[in-house]
Amino acid sequence: MKKIIILALGLFAATAVHAQSPIRLGVKAGLNIPDIIKGDGNNDFDTKVNPGFNAGVTLDIKLIEGLAFTPELLYATKGYKAETAFGEFTQTTHFIDVPILASIKLGGSGLNLVAGPQVSFLTSTKNKFENGFGSAEETIIEDKSDRFKKSLVGGLIGFRYDISDQIDIHGRYALDFQKNNEDGSRETPEYRNQVFSVGLGIKF
Repeated sequence: MKKIIILALGLFAATAVHAQSPIRLGVKAGLNIPDIIKGDGNNDFDTKVNPGFNAGVTLDIKLIEGLAFTPELLYATKGYKAETAFGEFTQTTHFIDVPILASIKLGGSGLNLVAGPQVSFLTSTKNKFENGFGSAEETIIEDKSDRFKKSLVGGLIGFRYDISDQIDIHGRYALDFQKNNEDGSRETPEYRNQVFSVGLGIKF
């Protein structure tokens, strides 16, 4: 866990060190609407979204007029829900996300296109099973588990609308390019995360 956080902070700080333009620091938070894209393993079950959240800090580094470099460091929850013959299963995964984004202004309005790669570091997983008789929970610290990959590479695309020079609203879609593991089973299925999100950002 500590190594993951240190690496994520290092990636984020490196962008500031090499920046040649004035930097604006910001914060953001929003709603995550995650689900999974199942792979080729033992995945004969239906899933639905497991709502979560994201929150963190951002940098806005202007490169040229209309183009900015906007990396972020976020804490995010993802996962899915699945109906089984015995009740509802919910898996919530906790990540440190590092989107490395470009922001392109569209026309003279406050609308911007944002896109770029994203590296995600898995910190923990919580499994919950509920039925009419009760519920059971299990929390797994990923530093002590080899079930899932600890880091994943993906991509992100979306929009940002600048309400003012300091406040924006945004919507995004993020997809992991790598699977969470290589050998899926019903207990730890093989899948890729996908997340729709909406949120609010504030720049200083």
